[in-house]
Amino acid sequence: MAKYEICGGTPLSGTVTISGAKNAAVAILPAALLVSGKCRIENVPDISDVRVLLDILSGMGAEIAWEPGNVVLIDCTGVTCTRPDPELVRQMRASYYLMGALLGRFGRAHVALPGGCNFASRPIDQHIKGFLALGAEVEETDDYVDLEPGPEGLKGGRVSLDVVSVGATVNIMLAAVLLPGQTVIENAAKEPHIVDLANFLNTMGASVSGAGTDTVKIRGVQSLRGGSYAIIPDQIEAGTYLAAATATGGNVLVRNVIPKHLECITTKLREMGVRIINYDDAVRVQSTGRLRCTTVKTRPYPGFPTDMQAQICVCMSLAAGISRLTESVYETRFFGYCAELESMGADILISGKTATVTGREKLHGATVHAHDLRAGAALVIAGLAAEGVTTVEDVHYIERGYENIIDKLTSLGAKIRRIEEP
Repeated sequence: MAKYEICGGTPLSGTVTISGAKNAAVAILPAALLVSGKCRIENVPDISDVRVLLDILSGMGAEIAWEPGNVVLIDCTGVTCTRPDPELVRQMRASYYLMGALLGRFGRAHVALPGGCNFASRPIDQHIKGFLALGAEVEETDDYVDLEPGPEGLKGGRVSLDVVSVGATVNIMLAAVLLPGQTVIENAAKEPHIVDLANFLNTMGASVSGAGTDTVKIRGVQSLRGGSYAIIPDQIEAGTYLAAATATGGNVLVRNVIPKHLECITTKLREMGVRIINYDDAVRVQSTGRLRCTTVKTRPYPGFPTDMQAQICVCMSLAAGISRLTESVYETRFFGYCAELESMGADILISGKTATVTGREKLHGATVHAHDLRAGAALVIAGLAAEGVTTVEDVHYIERGYENIIDKLTSLGAKIRRIEEP
């Protein structure tokens, strides 16, 4: 197993370039199943979740090739399989997008229940509600989901999601683009990667409108054609480097970003006292002294993202005063990483959905364990800011979503190395 060894206390300085968005990539790659022809997808992050997903698609019969510069060529024309490898499916959460893509392509699917980070119960009831609205029959067991056409066949329908769900919004979009009639998703998620998926589908010939609002409309088309598309920059990776510069008292230019996507994060960092400068495709974060306390509540986009909760908590742990952090998306997300931060000297009191964080002058190095992707990134930030040496174990979680994290941090002056253990 691999681990990271971090010698902390050095402010980050320099320029870092952000990779393509993980959450967009893991939706767009399954969407290629719907395309007749070759897709050239640029700005694909080379992370373990993407590699696993490409292995799944390859095993189903897709022709896949990597080109220099994070470009993936994918041709799913020859795919006939509707039962992806269950062992691979269970390695990542976003593999559930294969359900919608296969239902849209073949009218049926048999997909194992997904794996991924285990920080909260994440049911797929809203996904199933959408599939039923499109005329599917659904059988769900403890191990898999089986989708078949209902007695009246598959066709467009209307679904109002009970809660805002990124996963359900994506899956219904994928299932609907090739079905006859119009599908309407009400209370849809608005995240940037929802818009990116819609743009990809439309580039390939789909008719999707309203992405980025709470009502998405999909008018079914007969087929999608091949083409080229570039994935948007990763909002959460960018936010993680902004938080790392903030926690270490650094001065970092974060390049290849869409500043508007980061406003929900940079607004809070400004409240904490750092200087934020927006450019056309970059954001600079610059320390101005001791951080100030703040209050954050996670919400669906355009609110503060739940995937940045742990990273902002590290910044709060070093801020003067008492900060409050409320989680409204995944209630149990505090458990695990907060205890690890406390072992580094953080003062965090959890009560229900809220963590009260009393800032400390400094954190100290310790051996900590990554419990999931974003919590692991937060522990890396804590190690960079702490005095002494921090060892982060179980880093396979981190590498699910951060491309070349060691090289990128090293280029900013961090003293961090990856150690392989037998």
